Amino acid sequence: MTAQEAPLTLPKPGFWKAVQAVFLKDLLAEWRSREILTAQISFALIVLIIFNFALEFNPKARYSVAVGVLWTLFAFAGTLGLNRSWSMERENQSMEGLLLAPVDRSALYLGKALANLVFMAVTAALVLPVYAALYNIALFRPGFLGVLVLGFVGYAGLGTLVAAMSVQARTRDILLPLLLFPLLFPVLVMAVRASEGLLTGASWEEVAPWLRFLLAYDVIFVTLAFLGFGYVVEE
Repeated sequence: MTAQEAPLTLPKPGFWKAVQAVFLKDLLAEWRSREILTAQISFALIVLIIFNFALEFNPKARYSVAVGVLWTLFAFAGTLGLNRSWSMERENQSMEGLLLAPVDRSALYLGKALANLVFMAVTAALVLPVYAALYNIALFRPGFLGVLVLGFVGYAGLGTLVAAMSVQARTRDILLPLLLFPLLFPVLVMAVRASEGLLTGASWEEVAPWLRFLLAYDVIFVTLAFLGFGYVVEE
């Protein structure tokens, strides 16, 4: 069997240790600096309060736009965390060390993506109670929380790759959302549709297609990002 015909192999034994090391490194760095969560949560709460006073509609109209406001809030707040997660590596001159480490570079991607997913989840855990109180909506339902998880997985998975691509650019703060939002547009649309259906009591037949599309998007694009990360960070 030639090298070209060799089957795909499973990750090496040290792969998951490398993922864990990168993941814990990012969590520890955030625990010490609190830069990412502070930025995300502050931005999310400010936008939430602004929308609350701006949407002076009747209760039914406010309810219909509430889900769109929520996902818009997470989309913009998440870019702050994605940008900082890679910018800190560049500012601390640790990017080269990570790339020179004798581990699969996909482990670096996966560790970063998991850390960004945790940051999004913590932000949501702190913002959702305030959101529910302001809009008088019961958000803590298993179905809706499941949509949040699927949406965050797609956002963190693809966003980590795009942030790694844009971190070397001088205009990375502008370049990241310009590259990321067109790619994430399907995620946001499907998440909004599924969330709205679950919160308004729509039937399973109406919600299921959006959930299937969202799950398929996560699987396809996170897999592509995982496999292509090594090529993205090449000099």
